[in-house]
Amino acid sequence: MAYTVAAVVVAAGRGVRAGGEIPKQYQSIGGVPVIRSTLAMLAAHHGIGMVQAVIQDGDLARFAAACAGLDLPPPVLGGATRQQSVMAGLEALISHTPDIVLVHDAARPFATAALVDRAIAAARAHGAAVPVVMLSDTVKQVDADGCVVATPDRATLRAVQTPQAFSFGVLLDAHRRAAQAGRHDFTDDAALCEWAGIGVHVFDGEATNMKLTTPDDFAKAEAAHLMALGDVRTGGGFDVHAFGDGDHVMLGGVPIAHTRGLSGHSDADVVLHALVDAILGALSDGDIGQHFPPSDPQWRGAASDRFLAFAVERVRARGGMIAHLDTTVICEAPKIGPHRDAMRARIAQIAGIAIDRVAVKATTSEQLGFTGRREGIAAMASATVRLPWSTP
Repeated sequence: MAYTVAAVVVAAGRGVRAGGEIPKQYQSIGGVPVIRSTLAMLAAHHGIGMVQAVIQDGDLARFAAACAGLDLPPPVLGGATRQQSVMAGLEALISHTPDIVLVHDAARPFATAALVDRAIAAARAHGAAVPVVMLSDTVKQVDADGCVVATPDRATLRAVQTPQAFSFGVLLDAHRRAAQAGRHDFTDDAALCEWAGIGVHVFDGEATNMKLTTPDDFAKAEAAHLMALGDVRTGGGFDVHAFGDGDHVMLGGVPIAHTRGLSGHSDADVVLHALVDAILGALSDGDIGQHFPPSDPQWRGAASDRFLAFAVERVRARGGMIAHLDTTVICEAPKIGPHRDAMRARIAQIAGIAIDRVAVKATTSEQLGFTGRREGIAAMASATVRLPWSTP
């Protein structure tokens, strides 16, 4: 029998314990927003037909920016409690009539496809199931005064994770019954199902499927991410373009007024071209001319930010991240200093990294050579990328 599966990702909370200026689901691990990692994994899973995000009204712009490019339906707005937010997600799925629904926390970005496989299988077998892990620490029950009143047998206890998996109709009915009874205080869907008299089974969770709750969680997650990206590589790039007619030059994605322009098949941005070659070099993935041949008319006058975005995506497609980009512009004029920070900001924006991971420097050639004669501009660049270790 074929089953249709949908997922509801709950992302309407504020996550104040995590600190920071924005909700935790929009903060980043390894330069990628937490919510994007969560949604991308579910959307890419072969067994899931639809992923429905539930967000807070004020987060629409943040969501759009964090999840740009993902093939997702529009998010729906959540309620004041987690339970109400899940209900909003379930209601959005009614017209799609899935057989199984997974409910997952946006702040659990490390769940794997294998865990999702187990969740779907458990829902098929039992109708309601949750992932769990064994407890390694002794658990104490304490009273309001902080005194220990009991020591439960940890052999009978489990820590519960998400995605929790249910027959869609069963979970929707349980939520409706709880709402009619005025109950909005359930902290997870398993507890709601228990209240509704529905048997909930367990399946193996993952120790790495941590929920990001505190600043310490984010620090640990960032450290674990960097350890996983232990294949550190560097690449170099160089580009040069001659001056031609025009009243400005494009450098680092920024138009800079000048008495002449730069000649080239695209917009002749030597800085971005050098950075593209540096990134491709770190990946051992050819060069800019191989991917964007000057002989191809579609690149005539093209904005070079497209080339840099392409190279960055090549890194991400391999599960990697850009650690640092550095470039040196070689010219007598125009002056680079007044535009340095704008160039850094634009490069960081295109690459999807923090501005403090971008360096822009400038020098002259002491009036020597073609740059000294003001015949053109050159740029050198280096890129440092981190990739997962791969087996030869």
